[in-house]
Formats: sequence, structure tokens, C-alpha cells
Amino acid sequence: MGLTRQYLRYGVAAVFGLIASPKGNVAYVRLRGESGRYVAVPACEHVFLWDTRRGEKVLILQGLKQEVTSLCPSPDGLHLAVGYEDGAVRVFSLLNGEVIVTFNGHKASVTALKYDQLGGRLVSGSKDTDVIVWDIINESGLYRLKGHKDAVTQVLFLREKNLLVTSGKDTLVKWWDLDTQHCFRTLVGHRTEVWGLVLVSEEKRLITGAADSELRVWDITYLQEGKDPGEPESKKSKGSLARAEETCSIDETLDLHEASEERLLRCSKVGSIMRDGRDRIVTLATDQTGRILACHGTDSILEVFYVLSEDEIHKKMERKMKKARKKARQQLEEEPESSIELSLQEEIQRVVNIKASAKIKSFDLILSPKGELKATLLLQNNTVETYALNPSAQTPQVARVSKITIGGHRSNVRTLAFSSDNIAVLSAAAESVKIWNRSTLQCIRTMECEYALCSLFVPGDRQVIIGTKTGKLQLFDLASGGLLEMLAAHDGAVWSISLSPDQRGFITGGADKCVKFWEFELVKGENSAQKRLSVKRTRILQLDEDVLCVRYSPNQKLLAVSLLDCTVKIFHTDTLKFFLSLYGHKLPVLCMDITFDGALIATGSADRNVKIWGLDFGDCHRSLFAHNDSVMYLQFVPKSHLFFTAGKDHKIKQWDADKFQHIQTLEGHHQEVWCLAISPSGDHVVSSSHDKSLRIWERTREPLIVEEEQEMQREAEYEENVAKEEQPVVAGEMQGETGLAGKKTIETIKAAEWIMEAIELYREETAKLKEHEAVCTAAGKEVPLPVNPVLQAYGNISPSSYVLEVFKKVKSSEVEESLLVLPFSYIPDLLTLFNEYIQVGTEVELFCRALLFLLRIHFGQITSNQMLVTVIENLKKTTISKVSEAQDMLGFNMAGLQYLKREIEAKGEVTFFADASDHFEEKKKKRKKEKLILAVV
Repeated sequence: MGLTRQYLRYGVAAVFGLIASPKGNVAYVRLRGESGRYVAVPACEHVFLWDTRRGEKVLILQGLKQEVTSLCPSPDGLHLAVGYEDGAVRVFSLLNGEVIVTFNGHKASVTALKYDQLGGRLVSGSKDTDVIVWDIINESGLYRLKGHKDAVTQVLFLREKNLLVTSGKDTLVKWWDLDTQHCFRTLVGHRTEVWGLVLVSEEKRLITGAADSELRVWDITYLQEGKDPGEPESKKSKGSLARAEETCSIDETLDLHEASEERLLRCSKVGSIMRDGRDRIVTLATDQTGRILACHGTDSILEVFYVLSEDEIHKKMERKMKKARKKARQQLEEEPESSIELSLQEEIQRVVNIKASAKIKSFDLILSPKGELKATLLLQNNTVETYALNPSAQTPQVARVSKITIGGHRSNVRTLAFSSDNIAVLSAAAESVKIWNRSTLQCIRTMECEYALCSLFVPGDRQVIIGTKTGKLQLFDLASGGLLEMLAAHDGAVWSISLSPDQRGFITGGADKCVKFWEFELVKGENSAQKRLSVKRTRILQLDEDVLCVRYSPNQKLLAVSLLDCTVKIFHTDTLKFFLSLYGHKLPVLCMDITFDGALIATGSADRNVKIWGLDFGDCHRSLFAHNDSVMYLQFVPKSHLFFTAGKDHKIKQWDADKFQHIQTLEGHHQEVWCLAISPSGDHVVSSSHDKSLRIWERTREPLIVEEEQEMQREAEYEENVAKEEQPVVAGEMQGETGLAGKKTIETIKAAEWIMEAIELYREETAKLKEHEAVCTAAGKEVPLPVNPVLQAYGNISPSSYVLEVFKKVKSSEVEESLLVLPFSYIPDLLTLFNEYIQVGTEVELFCRALLFLLRIHFGQITSNQMLVTVIENLKKTTISKVSEAQDMLGFNMAGLQYLKREIEAKGEVTFFADASDHFEEKKKKRKKEKLILAVV
């Protein structure tokens, strides 16, 4: 067997150049005791916390692989719930940035998250059409609500009642009773998808936003408030119903009179508020008080409304009545009846429109105690803006308070380059060139440019050259950040640029079917006697097709040019005579590179293949299927025959050009990878993607064996397939509106295997103990029993204690799913052990929960098994007694805590008054001293 070649692994070192991803929502968070200053934004798989005042990143909540799609801070401000594209929900602590609990229940990306008023429950909606309610305190799923036929767009808890309201792309708004876990009311008054909903006016009014320019307003009347059915409704309710009948269609009017069939609440349409935007609602939200309502569409305008309170409505109605009476007296008419109603536009008043600098993707509002409204907008172009206004002013003035832009580009980065000392990284996009410090990841220079397509550092690393889409070459000075010179190089786009090995010049290839040769020169500056760098054109190579990529061979004898006709032409540099033609790709070659020794050339094409050719005869050594989409960039690692490719399939791959094998896949980007650059030392790779992120990959000292890497890849594929399998069916459970909250994952399968292994060990050890007792009885003396090494590792514990330890290690959120996978043959032993644990009083809550779940899913088999009758009887007695003890203890502790609270409050009041009297005495003394001084003067 030959010696296995080892490679060194590349791992992700950092993500930079990203301010916020547009896929999720922005949210204000309370940090360091301050509200309205810090915002949480999604950043690919991470969550960044930005200080809007200083424009600094203060905390990073590290994700795994999947992109963040939803954020929701807890009411106490200590936690942040994050929803991901794979359906997972993680709750992070904002104090240390660590994950507290992970919930797995959805099969598709999470679209909506919301806490209840106390923060004890979290509800999540997803593209898989399910709504799941999670218990944060117990770290487990409560139930799954099924009813929507398309993706869920918004979920809301009601504060005072145990109700939930959800909206979806199926045009429906559903009301759920969480006590009975069923949908008791469905609003069908929408013709298009419902994209958002909010509750205002102390949850007595519902506002929904759909795919048109209307905001539909619904009045909510709660039917369990002790009202007599025969008692006439208030004037306001009558007016609302009358208005609803005027504005609704016949079907909806019939809906309004179905109150006899309704329960819990009545929801009737009042009317509509027209938006300025004509497209669909993207985000509809209120601040925490529910007084300020805002919404936006797919444009750059945020529309802000003010919702009047009941007192303000009453005052306004009084003023209106006064005016009406005065008018009636002047015209000698009868005084109007006291039935004047405010229009919907008067109750929900338009405040102002905020115009952002780009398309808005999401926003969050916060109203300060002083009455100032702050709105933070997450924009599509990798920017976060904060605006402030006073909504109670006559003419509110909108002022932009902050704008976070310096940490990233506004558009996709299309070219990257490393400086010769491995320290600086150049990135260029459609509007700017940025220079980054690789070690600190700070942007040290930003220069405005045209749409950049290619770039390089001039030898000496003091200037950079950019090739643009308009065919120009732009020469920038890094020290001053100014544009030194701009040349019209090509008639079309400059697609490629390559520095000559002697570092005296470079070549460019463009869409005008030309390859142009350039040399560096020093010319006199316009304003000073000092010379500055410039470039001059020396030669032109005219070709038959557009030039897509150009490369020099390391000895500068050959020149490789890829053309739009899917071929690569090799020319002699000195005479520009044709040497070789490399043909075989089915689509144009977008990228290529030559090895340091000039022996091989690798070409990457839009046909998803990479071909490795010999430069001596132009023979194709091997064709590799590299990516699932176009190969966008290819570069060899310096002084080696290893190379990296970047593809539109979101992946970066490393290959060995000698053995023609795939070494490693670097996964991290969530969209197309446009380009990459390798440092001259080969220790770092930087890549850019359509997800606006720049990533640095670092070469570690960890050896990589290809066979092991392939085995790990197969395991990852198996785990993905397991997660996609159909969920196990619970016996006796109807496929109705509710279901289990969790889902089968590789973690739950592993947990079930641990429990099975522990029970197997328990059985073996119990059998051994019986045999040992029989041997001791037969021998008439004590025979030493061999100790199991597993039990010895746990400190010589008993087999039942080992099962207990294993069971306690299962995550609370995965207990039910792990027990669901468990075969029934293990259940009798588990029930016996549960009886033993509950009798002792160990983890009573956990084991009661597991016991009730097992009884629910295996009820038929347990009740028909005569062997388990005594076990169930014993469990019944012990469970009732131990749960009663636990309840008594909790009650006693609660009473003690309330007593201590009263004591502290009483002491606090006494101290407060004592402090006030002391302060008053001090003031008296100061006044006396001042009078004495004045008397002396």
C-alpha cells in the first residue's frame, strides 16, 4: 500500500464586510442597561449587535451553518430568539452571547417569532405552514398547530387572554384558543396573501396588510367579559358595525351577523386605510406601546401612523360635538344628536413618510419616554439607518441619526486582491474600493470608483489598479485615497487583468476583442514637481472573440487568453505568435491559472467543469466535474500544484492538480461565490459572495486525509437524509389541528440509542448480579464481582443510577422525540426504573413528564400487558404522593418569597422617607449658612 498524502486543512477564520443580511429582520435589544441604542441584525449564519450611536459591532452571536431568517428579543431584554433557514430556533443570552436552548420542530425556514407577555412561551411560524408553541422555562415544545395551507407570515400572542392570532400566505387570518389548542375563528376577508398583522388600541383592534395598498382594520369584541347578550352595545360598537356594513361585501356582512355561532370573540371589519405604496406589504409593525404603527412595501418609503388612545378619541369627539352644536346654533337648527362618530382616518392618523437611501427590507420602532420615536431600518444594500422624529408635533421633522455603512460594500464584491506582504486585502464593487487589514478586519481606506470587475496591487503596494465595466482603468493612491489617473483602456468591459512576472507592467483583456499590454512609468505631477506613477500602452493583440480572462506564464514567455468561443489560446509573449489552442469546454472559460513552474494550466468554465492541461503540448490531463453551477474563479496556491475553485453553487473547493482529486470543500457562503484571492504565502484565502459577505479561510496545522474527509461527507449526507425522513406516527393521535412540537433529528436518534445502550447495560448487570448471588450461595462465601468499566468510569455507581445519568443528559427539548423512537421492548424496564427514581424523589418533574408521554403513546400495549399492572399501580401511588410533595414545597417557597418581597418593600419605603428627611435637613443647613454669609458681607 502506497503512502497516503496528507494535506493541511483550511478553516474559516472570520466573516467581514457584512453589516446586515436582508433575509431576516432588525430588532432593538436592551444591552448594558440601555434601550434604543443597540440593534440586532442577521448576518448570514450569525447575529450582529450594533451600537447605532458609535457605529460599532459590540457582540456576535455565533451561528452554525444555516442562515438567520427571524429575530425576536424577549420581554425582559435578557434573551434573543433566533430562527434559522433549516427550521431550528435558538435562544441566546445577551449577557454572554451563548446558546441557552435549541428547538428543532420546523421542516423549513422560520418566518415569524414572538414571545408572550411574560416571556415564558415562544411561538414560531414557518414556511412549512405549521405554528409551534415552545416552553422557554421547561426548554421543551408544547404543541404544533396545523391549519394554514401556505407559509405563515406573522404570529401574535394576546396579552390578557390565552389566545394566538396568525396570518399566512393562504389569505387567511386564524385565531387559536391555546387552552383547547384549536382554531376557533378564521378571517376570510382577504383576496391576496396576508403579509402582516398587528394588534392596537389595547388589543381591541386588528390591522392586517396584504398584497394591495389597503390596511384592513378589524374591531375585536371579546364575548367573555360578562356582558348580558340582551344588553345593547355601546354607541361606538354600533357605529363600528354600521361602518363595517357599509364597507364590506355581502359575504362579509353576513359574516358579521354570525355572532351567535362565535365564541371567545367577535371580529368585524371596520374599514381600510390606504397606503401610499401600491405594492405588497413587506413589514407591518408597531412599537411596544402600540401607539405608533408603521409599514413599508418593496420600495424605500416607511409610512408612519399614529393610533389615538381612548382618551384622545373621547376629547376629539367632544371637540367635534362642540363645533357641531355651535354650527347648529348659528344656522338656527336643532342641536345634533350625540351620535357623531370619528372616521377611521381620524382614529389612525398618518404622521409622516420616511424616505430611506435604498429599498427597505425590515424595520423596528422604539418610543422613548420623552415622546421621541426612533426607527431603525435594515436596507437591501447592506446598510442600517436610524431615523428620529417627534410624532406628536404639528409637522414632524424626520432626522437621520446614524448610518452604518463603513463596514461593507453597497453591492456585490466582484474582485479581490492580496498585497505582496499578505497584510492588506483589496475588495471592489460597483460603487467603491475598500482596503482591509487582514488581521484586524478593519476597513482602512474607502475610495469611490466605477463598476469594478478586476483589480491588482501595483508592485510596492502603494497604488492599486481597477478595471471597470465601462472599459476604463482607474489608478488609486492608497496613502491619500485619491484617484491618480483614469484611462479609457477598452471599448467594452475590462474583464481581466494580470501582472507581468517581471513586475514592470500588466495586461488587460476586454469585451472589445483586444488584449492590451501596459507598462508602468513615472510622470511629473500636475501640482507638484514630484513624479507620480502612471501607465502607458505598449502593444495590442487583436482577437476574433471577446476576451474573458488573461494570464501570464511565470517565465513570461507565454500568454493564455480565454475567449467567448469556449477556447483558450496560448501565444508567445515576445512575438504574439499563436502557439496552442485548448478546446474541449462546452461553454466559455470564465477563469484560469498557471502553476508556479509553468507546467500546468487549469481552466474553469460555465459548463461546471475544470480541465487540467499540460502547457508543453496542450494535452488535456484530466477533466473534473467541479461544481453544480458555473465555475466563477480559479487560482493555484503559490509554489504548489493545489488550486481553489469558486462556484455559483455557494461552495469553494480545493483540488490536487497532480492526483486529480478533490481535497476539501469550504462551505459557508449562502449564495453565489463571485471571486477569491489567495495570499502570496498561501496561508489565507479570501472570498466574496452574493450574500454581501467576505470570508477569510486560514490554513491550519491540522493534517487532512482525503479518505477521512470523504467518510465525514458521507456521514453528513446520512444525517441530512435522516432529518428529511417522515416523522414517526404517534399511536392513537388523530391527524388534526395539533401535533407534537418536535421532529426527528440525528440528535434525537443518538439520544434514543444512548438510552437503549444504558438499559442493555442495566439488564446485563442485573443478570450478572443474580448469577453472582447464586454463586455466592452455592460456594458459601463472598466471591468478588468484576466491575463494569463503564460504571467504574462513572465512579462505581449502580446500573440504575447509570441509566438515570444517561437520561438526565438528554436535552429537555429532545426528550419526547427520543422516547418516540424507543422500541416498546425497552419500555417495561424504563417504567420500573421510573418508579424507583420517583420514589426516591429524583428529578420528579422530568420523570413524570416522560412517564405521561410513554403512557400516551404506548397506552394499548401497556394496559394489555399483565406484567406491568403492578408497576403501573405502584407508579400511580408514588407519582401522586411525590407530585403533591413537590407542589407543597413550591407553594411554601412562593409564600416565603412573597413575604420577603413585602419585607423588602416596607424597608425600602422607610429608607426612602428617611433619605428625603435627611436631604431636607441638609438643605435647611445650607440656607442658614448662606444667610450667615450674606449677613457678614
